[in-house]
Amino acid sequence: MTLSTPPPLPQPAPAPTPCTEALEALEGLEAPQAPVTPHAPARRPSGPSRPPARPDSPEPPRLPGPAGPPDEGREPEPYGPDQGRGSGPAAPAVLRFAVLGDSLSEGVGDRVEGRWRGWGTLLAEQLGDADHPVDFRNFAVSGALSQDVADDQTPRAVAFRPHVASVVVGVNDTLRRTFDIGRLARNLDRACGDLAAAGSVLLTACLPDPGRMLALPAPLARPLARRQRAVNTVVHALAARHRTLHLHLADPVWTSDRTLWSADRLHPGERGHRAIAARFHSLLAAEGLAHGAPPSREPQQPPPTTRDVLLWLATSGTGWVLRRCNDLLPQLVFLAGGELRHWAQGTGARLDRRAENALSAALAAVSLDVPRARMGE
Repeated sequence: MTLSTPPPLPQPAPAPTPCTEALEALEGLEAPQAPVTPHAPARRPSGPSRPPARPDSPEPPRLPGPAGPPDEGREPEPYGPDQGRGSGPAAPAVLRFAVLGDSLSEGVGDRVEGRWRGWGTLLAEQLGDADHPVDFRNFAVSGALSQDVADDQTPRAVAFRPHVASVVVGVNDTLRRTFDIGRLARNLDRACGDLAAAGSVLLTACLPDPGRMLALPAPLARPLARRQRAVNTVVHALAARHRTLHLHLADPVWTSDRTLWSADRLHPGERGHRAIAARFHSLLAAEGLAHGAPPSREPQQPPPTTRDVLLWLATSGTGWVLRRCNDLLPQLVFLAGGELRHWAQGTGARLDRRAENALSAALAAVSLDVPRARMGE
């Protein structure tokens, strides 16, 4: 397996100073304001949708994608979505695998020999075998937003022309006061569409609610929960449109097992990264795209202790909290005030309706017609 690291990208620019919008506008979810030879983009697949990643998970809505241009006279590229082992042309000499996203995909929480490893590397090590080597590139950057993935990471990944590519991002968007579900939907649809058009099999995942993971008080946690549910609804719809291999990482069975998480409670630890790698490997193996044995789920390092958590809070955690105090916290306090006022008046459903309306508009903007999401569920 060839591991190559792309040149580092500049970190996302700091958010502008807090806006002075009226309190009413801040309540609820904000409304949407070996060289590789290039070849023509492949037609987006139109076969039957894949089954959900977990039989006990809710299945994403099945939505038809827009028809792609005809590709008459061109053979489908090996390792394409409908070219599993034993069907179609022979597999290429090297399977190209790209990872896009934020700190979760960069590998934060799984440090080996002073560097982040993560689920992407663990999966890449087991995708190939002696006859099918893997060329792996990780484009993910800590702190990346959906716009960073669409604008910066996706063009570089498309130039790499991966046979398999993952797009897992969204939590950082929910932790910014500039959160806009419409902008996130457009960014993710563009990233997934560009990679799918280049012939990549896509890996996606819905993610846990950060407020729950951090055990925030209910008035602070509820606005973040609405945002994350909206993000996951968008990801489910895009997973169906682009026929991705999808994991439900927001399931309680995943979020309630603290042995899967690192000391910061926001990133998986080694055990968690191994679990993600093993689950993606299972989905790829079902498509004939994984030739090695599944990654081991057993960690080589012990889970974080209480001392590790306290040490993180005293070092890296302090900086993280200060950054959020300058960005998200002022707005979150306003939102929490709205939560408490509506709770006292018995009108909390009004905030859910606002979030649902913003989500519906975001989905309509990228031509995704799905049932209205129920923010209270």
